[in-house]
Amino acid sequence: QVQLVESGGGLVQPGGSLRLSCAASGTIFSINEMGWYRQAPGKQRELVAVITRQGYTDYVDFVKGRFTISRDNAKNTVYLQMNSLKSEDTAVYYCNAEIRATMAPRFNEYWGQGTQVTVSS
Repeated sequence: QVQLVESGGGLVQPGGSLRLSCAASGTIFSINEMGWYRQAPGKQRELVAVITRQGYTDYVDFVKGRFTISRDNAKNTVYLQMNSLKSEDTAVYYCNAEIRATMAPRFNEYWGQGTQVTVSS
């Protein structure tokens, strides 16, 4: 059984930093793209950043220059370094990954349980 487990959320003051981690575990054959999404209260879930297995990254405009996505393929882990946090970054952050489990015929999409990030003074 494959699962994604996030960690690193919490309460931070405006201008502060947090680093989120998401580790994939289980019987994993391969992982393609990994990414981070977020959902603020009353809003739809939205993409924040993605990273390919080769390390190519893409970000939505509102986090460019402030957030950095990275991954460690040996550890099946993706990270999101968040700097210069703003109150509007407050949301539940979800990890997402395209994973092919061992003995599975294709890649499937998996989601983590989410981790709360609150930016407030």
